[in-house]
Amino acid sequence: MDLPLGERQAWLRPAITGNQTPDGFPNAGTTAWVQTRPGLPYFVTETGSPWTPVGQNDAIDWVELRDLFRRRDLPGVEAHLRWLRASGVNCLRLMLEYAHRRHRYIERPVGRFVPDMVRLWDDLFRLCEEIGLKILLTPFDTFWTWLQWKHHPYNVLNGGPLRRPSEFLLSPATRAAIKARLGFAVERWGGSHALFAWDLWNEIHPAQAGGSADCFGEFIQDLSHNVRRLETRLYGRAHPQTVSLFGPELWWRPEMELREPIFRHPDLDFASIHLYHQGTIDAPDNTVDPAISTGRIVREAIAEIRDGRPFLDTEHGPIHTFKDKRRSLPEAFDDEYFRHMQWAHLASGGAGGGMRWPNRKPHVLTRGMREAQRALSDFLPLVDWTSFRRKNLNREIRALSSDIAVFGCADERQAVIWLLRRNTIGADGLLRKDVAPTSTTIRIPGLAAGTYAATGWNTTDGAMAWNQEVSTEAALMLNVPPFAADIAIAVRPV
Repeated sequence: MDLPLGERQAWLRPAITGNQTPDGFPNAGTTAWVQTRPGLPYFVTETGSPWTPVGQNDAIDWVELRDLFRRRDLPGVEAHLRWLRASGVNCLRLMLEYAHRRHRYIERPVGRFVPDMVRLWDDLFRLCEEIGLKILLTPFDTFWTWLQWKHHPYNVLNGGPLRRPSEFLLSPATRAAIKARLGFAVERWGGSHALFAWDLWNEIHPAQAGGSADCFGEFIQDLSHNVRRLETRLYGRAHPQTVSLFGPELWWRPEMELREPIFRHPDLDFASIHLYHQGTIDAPDNTVDPAISTGRIVREAIAEIRDGRPFLDTEHGPIHTFKDKRRSLPEAFDDEYFRHMQWAHLASGGAGGGMRWPNRKPHVLTRGMREAQRALSDFLPLVDWTSFRRKNLNREIRALSSDIAVFGCADERQAVIWLLRRNTIGADGLLRKDVAPTSTTIRIPGLAAGTYAATGWNTTDGAMAWNQEVSTEAALMLNVPPFAADIAIAVRPV
C-alpha cells in the first residue's frame, strides 16, 4: 500500500545507535561533496567519510514531486523528502526535464530556460540541501525525448538545431546546445552540496548516432571536459561523472565497442548501466531469478573495470511487465523482488543497492520498498567502505548447501555476503514462509589470518540476527545459523 504523505511517519523505526551523524541517520546526508578515490570502488566525501547511495529514480512530473511546479505545495514536497530521509534514502536520480508531457521542458525555445522550471530546481536543491539528500542529475530524458520528438524544442520544426533524434550525438549545433544546457546547470546548481554527480548522458545509444558507437568516446570526452573545466573554474573542484547505458545492449550488440566508453573511459569517475535483463528482471515470474541475474551482471561489470572505480546500477525494474504488458507487479511480489535485487547488487560489489525505476502506477515506491531501503541503510555502518577494495566472489565463496545462492565480495580484511534460498519458491513466485529454516557453512577465501566478527543481518526487519567471532589461518569457514529465506553477513576484523 502506498501511504499518503501525512501518514508516513507512523511506521518508521528509530535509527540505530552508533556510527551516526549529527542528524541521527546512519549514512546521512552531508554538506561535503562526494568524491571518488583512485582504486576505491566506493564513494567517500571530501572530508573522508563513507557515502553510499541509497535511493531510486524520481521525476519532477511524478506524483511525489509534481507539486514543486509553480510552488503548488512546497510544504507537502518537503514533508515527502523528509520522510524519504527518515527511510534511509540519501540520493535521488533525476532528469533535468521529463519530456513525457510538453509543460516540463527546461528550455523553450532552445537556449531560453523556462523561469518556472528554473525556480522548481532552485526549490528542489534548497530542500535537498536542508534535508540531507543528494541528486544524481542527467540533462535529458532521452526515452521520452525520442518518443515525443515532434514536440521537443530541439526539433528544427520548433526552432531547434536538430532534424531527427538519430543525429543527437553527431550534430555540432546540437552538441553546442547540450553543452550550454549543462553549463547553465553547472552555474546555477553546480556549487550545491546537494549535487552528488552528473550522469552526463542518459542511456547513450547507437540509435542516437546513426546506428554507430564510434563517436561515444569523443562525445563523452567533450561533455566531461566542458563540465569539469567549468566546475573547477567556478568552485575549485568538480563532482563525479558517469554516462549510463541500457544494459541489454551489451548482450544484444556484442560486435559494437560499448564496454570501453562505459566501463573504462578515462574521463568518467564511476561506471553505470541499467539492469533491465530480458525476462528475469524486466518481466520477472519469481523473486529469486532477478537476484541471480543481478549478481551475474554486477560481476561481469566489475570484471570490465580496470582501475577499481565504483560500479552503480542507476536503473532497474520490471519495465517490460509495466510498459508493454501494462500492469504493475503485485505489491508483495514487488517488495520482495526489490529487496532481493538491492542486496544482490550490494553483496556482489556494487555501490549501494541500485536505483529502481518505479514502473508502478502511480510511479512511486511502496512502503515495503522504503522499509527495505532503511534496512540496507542501517546495515552500511557495519562495513568500512573507505578502505574496502573488494573483489567479486560470487563464484568463489562456497556454501555446503546447493540450495542456497551465494552473493559476496571481499578483500583481505572485510567481506559482505548475502545468502538466498532458491529451493522454496511458491506458486506465486515468492519465497515460501511456511518452510523450516535452513543452516549452512560457507567458505570465504582471501581473508588474512586473524580473528573476525561476523554479523548476520535480517534484511526484512533491518536488525542484527546474530553475531559471532571466528578465526582463520587460511580460508574462513563460517557456520551460518538457521535462516528462513535470506541473510546478509558483514565480516570484519575484531
